Amino acid sequence: MKTVTNWLDQRTGYKKLMHEALFENVPGGARWRYAWGSTLVFCFTMQVVTGLFLWLAYSPGSQTAWESVYFIQHEMWGGWFLRGLHHYTAQAMTVLLVVHLLQVVIDGAYKAPREVNFWTGIVLLLLVLALSLTGYLLPWDQKGFWATQVATNIAAITPFVGPAVKTILIGGDGYGHQTLTRFFAIHAGVIPGVIIAFIVAHIWLFRKHGLTPKEPRRRPDAPFWPEQVFRDAVVCLAVFLVILFFLIRTHGADLGAPADPTEPFAAARPEWYFLFLFQLLKYFPGGTEVWGAIVLPGLLVAVLAAMPFIGNWKFGHRFNLAFLGALLGGAALLTWLAVREDAGKPDYALATTAAARDAERVVVLARGPEGIPVTGALTLLRGDALTQGPKIFAKNCASCHRFGGGDALGGTPQDAPNASDLQGFASRAWLTGLLDPARVDSAHYFGNTKLKDGKMVDFVKNQVATFTADQKAQLAKVLVALSAEAGLKAQLAADARDTALIEEGRKIIGTGTLICADCHQFRTPDANETAPDLTGYGSRAWLTAFLTDPAHKRFYGERNDKMPAFGVTKQLSPEEIGFVTDWLRGDWYEPAAKP
Repeated sequence: MKTVTNWLDQRTGYKKLMHEALFENVPGGARWRYAWGSTLVFCFTMQVVTGLFLWLAYSPGSQTAWESVYFIQHEMWGGWFLRGLHHYTAQAMTVLLVVHLLQVVIDGAYKAPREVNFWTGIVLLLLVLALSLTGYLLPWDQKGFWATQVATNIAAITPFVGPAVKTILIGGDGYGHQTLTRFFAIHAGVIPGVIIAFIVAHIWLFRKHGLTPKEPRRRPDAPFWPEQVFRDAVVCLAVFLVILFFLIRTHGADLGAPADPTEPFAAARPEWYFLFLFQLLKYFPGGTEVWGAIVLPGLLVAVLAAMPFIGNWKFGHRFNLAFLGALLGGAALLTWLAVREDAGKPDYALATTAAARDAERVVVLARGPEGIPVTGALTLLRGDALTQGPKIFAKNCASCHRFGGGDALGGTPQDAPNASDLQGFASRAWLTGLLDPARVDSAHYFGNTKLKDGKMVDFVKNQVATFTADQKAQLAKVLVALSAEAGLKAQLAADARDTALIEEGRKIIGTGTLICADCHQFRTPDANETAPDLTGYGSRAWLTAFLTDPAHKRFYGERNDKMPAFGVTKQLSPEEIGFVTDWLRGDWYEPAAKP
């Protein structure tokens, strides 16, 4: 073995290099605060390693990026751990860079002859922030897509070169495949290469000038090995354990729904370490944005870079400490203000809830029997009744109707409802409430419509209210039979169990025992009908036809109360009507329950 090591040393000189690296003099002996630089090298190395493994499974395309990240997160063995490690290590690097900067300024390690080394550190800080910014888009989910638009729009307001910079970054006029490939190349190739070059320069300059000890020295000088190496290793381990804590607690990094350029994301925000800048821009409206986005941050970085010269003045070091403290304090305050403002915005809460719901739903669909189509995962959400139905309802129906008391997306319209609540429409429970004398004229049903004075409400309040026990038993059978017309998925088991009861109910409706057939048509043509046809009531065909034209003689005819003919007026396409119909009926894909 000795022969091999001697042979290798003669040809590489590695023993001398190791001796210089391990036995560098540490003025005043080993100290814990000297470990921060090592933790940054440790984190960057971990970023490179995890990034390379992620690269093996990632595909930077507008129809493949989210899909490949989904594969990493949910299908690849250990993928969630690998991606989470990459994500949280990136966040740790930002924190450690600030801590390292504080330590350098407090110790005065920016002063001559260490100016260039200090400047390389500032460049590294900016490069790491750029690394985080470019990586935010790569999953191609809603939050990354819209947050990146904000960032590139900020770049576009740079005087003279802004529009050209934005065009180069996004690869044209719109955000798409070219944007992804460019951001990926910058994130995985250009910036890491530049960072490595600056790390080499930073360490070389650090070795050249040595550590800056606190004066007076309380302990004698000591070599880097073993005490400082031990401290560095302990701090790196502590950082790694903190990263693991957040990683395991959240089961890796979040993955939102696939990016959809047609669906603006009201909750788009940058990562927490950019929130201060996001908040700062709010104080520079209109044409003054350039001051908050470019001029002011540029001046602050310029003052930071001038610290070595400012520190030469009598009170320069104190000024530098005060400036850095004010800078970090201001950033913390702005971040807190941004979080507090978001917490008080109902629209933001609704948007984040909806985003979480879509993110969970697309995973369910992607795991379905058909998997992800070649057109991309976004197709799954765009063709899903559970996703699209509530959105269409909230936009087109919630001004009159309610769904569970709200607009189906978690919000509550300001105007009072003037039509029935459609949650559970055509189910046994919904119909039971409709024929309840105490509820039929409530806001849940006909209370806020002109039909509250019609025959149906009159029948329920004046006749059903006086039913005998036998008539109530017959009415219960009618409700079961009428609900069975819908063929609701949620009631299939109950309908299969109650076939005899359903047949009895159908006979009661048809014979007019409870006078239903006096107004309604049911399975037998009736030219004298004056109320909606109950044949197939609540079924997909019935509900589709009703939404298309509620004023058709089969339904309300001339008595229609404000209900738009969505299909006749082309307000909704047949596909959109189908989404609302399936959603109201509960007809959407759900995975089979595990035994």
